[in-house]
Amino acid sequence: MRFVTAITTAAVLALMGTAAMAQTATPPTTPVTPMATSKSTGSMTKQKPVAPNTMTPAQSAVSKACSAQADAKGLHGKERSKFRSQCKKNGGKA
Repeated sequence: MRFVTAITTAAVLALMGTAAMAQTATPPTTPVTPMATSKSTGSMTKQKPVAPNTMTPAQSAVSKACSAQADAKGLHGKERSKFRSQCKKNGGKA
């Protein structure tokens, strides 16, 4: 009986150790930056990081005004998107 318990324990530990090793991944230590080819020379150049979409205070005010108007009209989904798009094109005036 002791032999069967020892073998079973060893098998369980071996399976647990294998599962633990399979789930751990090492994250990259340095960030990878994509490379782009220059069309004129064909050489590899680093791309400039893309800034997140930033809005000017005026654009932000127009966007908020259009959202408030859409809320007042009770618009949702596609109708809301369409209304806000037209509103922003008109400078905040529906």
